[in-house]
Amino acid sequence: MLDKIKSLLDAQGVEYREVHHAPTRTSEEAADARGEDLSIGGKALVVKIDDSFRLFVLSASKRIDSAKVKRYFRAKKIRFATEQELGVLTDLVPGSVPPFGKPLFALELYVDRTIVNNEKIAFNAGSLTDSIIMRVKDYVRIAKPEIFDFSKS
Repeated sequence: MLDKIKSLLDAQGVEYREVHHAPTRTSEEAADARGEDLSIGGKALVVKIDDSFRLFVLSASKRIDSAKVKRYFRAKKIRFATEQELGVLTDLVPGSVPPFGKPLFALELYVDRTIVNNEKIAFNAGSLTDSIIMRVKDYVRIAKPEIFDFSKS
């Protein structure tokens, strides 16, 4: 996955910093390993809304607001993907999913404003030991997400 992400970024002429680090289990550990503030971390969550899975990205310093997501999609039910479902959809483990939908994953991509308000985004790049740090404006241009407010403190 790291090679796919780097190829995607290289093809677009994007500057980024690659960081290899010890395995991280939490957003806080990842921020420390990268030497970056927690708020620029892009936390990628696969969520099932009614009958379809979608990818949501928000600042690692925030939590997803289920009520806002439900309202936005006029959904009856939402829940996080199970570890097994995540494996089937992405072939990755929890905490390693990068913040990209297509062409990397067949998932619609939604980004919270907490991401676009930052200058940089840092994220795990397909493993718990590899991270990428890049400019948000480049990320949004390449990822082409739908942007709305769905986070809470």
